[in-house]
Amino acid sequence: MKKNVVLIGLLICAAVFVCPSNAQTPQPKPSPNKTPESAEESRTRRASPTPVTPNTGSEEIPLKIGKPEETVATAEQEPKAPAAAAPEKPFATEGPKPTADPVKTLRDQIDAALTEAERMQLRLKLVEEFLTTDKKAEALSELRSITNTDVFYPPGFYNAGNALARLGESEGSIDAYRKAIEQRKGNYSRAFNNLGVVLLRLGRWDESYDALTSALKLENFTYPEASYNLGRLYAARGQSDLAVREWRRVLAMSPEHAGAKDALMRVPGADRIVIGPTTSARSNETRAATPTPVITTASDKPSTLKSSPPSGQNTQPTLRLDQASYDFLQQARTSLERGDALVAIDNYKRLINRQGGYFPPANLELSFAYLSLKRYDEALTNLLLVSNRDGARYPISYFHLARVYELQGNLPQAQQAFSKAVKAFGMDNPQFLLDVSRVLEKQGDYKSALAAMETYAGMMKQQGLDSSSTEERLTALRQKVATAPAPKN
Repeated sequence: MKKNVVLIGLLICAAVFVCPSNAQTPQPKPSPNKTPESAEESRTRRASPTPVTPNTGSEEIPLKIGKPEETVATAEQEPKAPAAAAPEKPFATEGPKPTADPVKTLRDQIDAALTEAERMQLRLKLVEEFLTTDKKAEALSELRSITNTDVFYPPGFYNAGNALARLGESEGSIDAYRKAIEQRKGNYSRAFNNLGVVLLRLGRWDESYDALTSALKLENFTYPEASYNLGRLYAARGQSDLAVREWRRVLAMSPEHAGAKDALMRVPGADRIVIGPTTSARSNETRAATPTPVITTASDKPSTLKSSPPSGQNTQPTLRLDQASYDFLQQARTSLERGDALVAIDNYKRLINRQGGYFPPANLELSFAYLSLKRYDEALTNLLLVSNRDGARYPISYFHLARVYELQGNLPQAQQAFSKAVKAFGMDNPQFLLDVSRVLEKQGDYKSALAAMETYAGMMKQQGLDSSSTEERLTALRQKVATAPAPKN
C-alpha cells in the first residue's frame, strides 16, 4: 500500500514539474463539424495578447512615403476652396469665376523671368496679347521698348522687327533687324532678307540690294525667297532681264513658287535678252555717235512691270545676243553678285566689244562694277552712255549718274539727274525726292529743298508708309527758311 502511495506522489511531482501552474491548457483541435467563430469572437481573439505572425508588408509602408508626403505638402500650400463649397456650386447665383487678366499674368511672369532671353520672349507674347485685343498703341510701345533694350538675344530682335514691319513701322523694323544682324556678326540670312524687303518698300534700293545679296551669299545663292525679292527689286529699277534671271533661279530651287511663276508671266518679252542674230543691232550701235556729257530730257516712264510703254513708242526693241556674248553676260553677272568685280568688268568689256562698244544692260551693269571699286570716272562714262541713249528704258541710270556727280561735287548736274529720276519713277519711288532735297540744301536753296521734302512726306503718307523719320528734317529746313536772308533784288 505504501509503495502505491509513494508511486502516486512521484507521478504528481513529475506532472507539476513538466506543466507549470500558469500554463494554459492547450485547445483541442477544431472538429470538422464545428461552427465557425463569429465576428465578435474573432475581434476578441485578435485583441488578446496571444502572439501572431507579423504582416511585413504593412509594416514597410511607412518607410516608403517620402515622395507622397512631399506631394501632399505641396498641394496643401495651394489655396483651395473649402470641401463644403462643392455641393453648393449648383445653387450659386454669381456665375462663373472671372478669369485672370492675361496682361497682368504676363507682366508678373516678365518680372519673375530668370534670364533676359526668357524675359524678351514673354514681352513678345505680351505684344501678341495686345494685338489680339486691338491695342495697337500698347503693342507698338512695347515693341519700341524691346528694340531699345541692351540685351543679347538675336531671335528676339528679329521677331520684334517682323512685328514692327507688319504694323507698318518700317524705321523701327529696320533698327530691330540690324540689331539682330549685328549680334550675330552678320550671319543672319533671314534678317537680311526681311530687312531687304522693308528697304525695298521704302524705295531705298541700294540698301535693299546690299541686304538681299548678303542673304544670298550667306546661303550660297540657294535661298528662294531672297532671290524672289531681289527679282522684285530689279523689276522696280527697270532691269527686267535681271529680274527674270532671279525668278528662274527661284523656280529651279522651288518649282511650285507661285510668286515667281506669276512674276515671270508678267514680264514683257521685249524686256528679256534673247539669243539670236545681232547683225542689224550691231551695225546700228557702231554708227551711233559718241555721247557728250549732257543729260537729255527724259519725260517717259520706266519700262518696269507696273508702267506702260513710253509715249509715242508702243514696243521696245528686243535685245538680242549671240551665244558667246550671252555667255559673257551671264559670267559677268555671276562674278559681280559674288563680289568679284574685276572678273565681272573683264567679261562685260568682252561682251561690249563684241557688240560694237555699246549694249545698254551691260554698260549699265559695268558702271555698277566700277562704282563698287570707287572708280567713278569710268562709271560716269558708262552711265552717260546709257542715260543719254536709253534713259527712258533704264531710268535707274539717272539715279546712279546723279550719285557720281554729287560725289564729285558737281551739285547742279546731280540735282538735274536726281530730278529726272523723280520724274521717271513718279509715285513708284518717292525716295528720290530726298536726294533732290539734300542736293538743293547743299546749294543753299532751302525753300526748294523744303518743298521737295514736303512733297516726299505727302507721298509717303498717301502710300500708307510711316514718315516719322522726316519730321526732324522738315523742322530743320523750316528753321533755315525762316532765318535765311532775303534774296537781293
